[in-house]
Amino acid sequence: MNRYFRELSVTGALAIILLGLAAFAPAFFQPQPLLSLATREAPTLIVAGGMALVIITRQIDISVGSQFSVSGICAGLLAARGWPLPLVLIAAISIGALLGALNGLLVAGLRLPSIVVTLATMVTLRQGLNLVRQGEFVNLPDSIQWFGLSQAAGQWALVIFTLLFTVGLGVALRHIAAGRLVYAVGTDAEAARLAGISPQRVTFCAFVCLGGLTGLAAMMNLVQSPQIQPLSGQGMELKVIAAVVVGGVAISGGRGNLWGALAGLMLLACIAPALTHLHVEAYWEKAIQGGIILLAVMADGWRARKGGR
Repeated sequence: MNRYFRELSVTGALAIILLGLAAFAPAFFQPQPLLSLATREAPTLIVAGGMALVIITRQIDISVGSQFSVSGICAGLLAARGWPLPLVLIAAISIGALLGALNGLLVAGLRLPSIVVTLATMVTLRQGLNLVRQGEFVNLPDSIQWFGLSQAAGQWALVIFTLLFTVGLGVALRHIAAGRLVYAVGTDAEAARLAGISPQRVTFCAFVCLGGLTGLAAMMNLVQSPQIQPLSGQGMELKVIAAVVVGGVAISGGRGNLWGALAGLMLLACIAPALTHLHVEAYWEKAIQGGIILLAVMADGWRARKGGR
């Protein structure tokens, strides 16, 4: 029970919010708004899965928002040129993976601090994209909307795929050897090295996976709108990191799972609609999210201190 205390706490907090909405704002539970909310958050959950890998290895990547924007714009330009949907999807994932590999080379290869590296790449990618596009949107062909399906079918396809992918990645992380390597490196990199594991290689692969998943998420966002804007990923890094940390992935590495990240994202995603339905000013959303994140970090610190004793 103590092992999953954070995940259970987040799930309990989410249940309290949902019960409160059921009592005071039952309109929140109408099927179409719920489906739209789940569809909007699906790309964020995909990125959160990759971020969990990186944080478990005791690293961090704050450039995912910029990677998301660059991958989305590049994929949109290719779609506008008439590229078929499967090739656009492959291109988006490949571009994201290449950007993740750049971070991985700098962090794992040159052993530079990940917070500094990804801060630099975040600013460079964002400003470079702004310079090239000058805020200009990319108009997308109708054939790419919702993967060529109707809007309702496309929404369900995105939500179901995201849930299945999250379950698959969560199972792989816990029960496949490659997943256990991630925990080993995050728990004690030197002990992992002595056991024959290459911490640098595992760290590099984690950054590449995060980049590829960010490209996939950008594609999932792309199909939801007739246009894609250069600032589409702005602020995503904070939301993703918050969901992962609130969901129980220790910022110090070596601990956490995707089920907690899913619960953390659901908790944070429900705040804005809850405030709207309860007629509370929207500016409280960031304050509440900040308070939740602070409590999560304090809980990690308290748990670490208690473990040290």
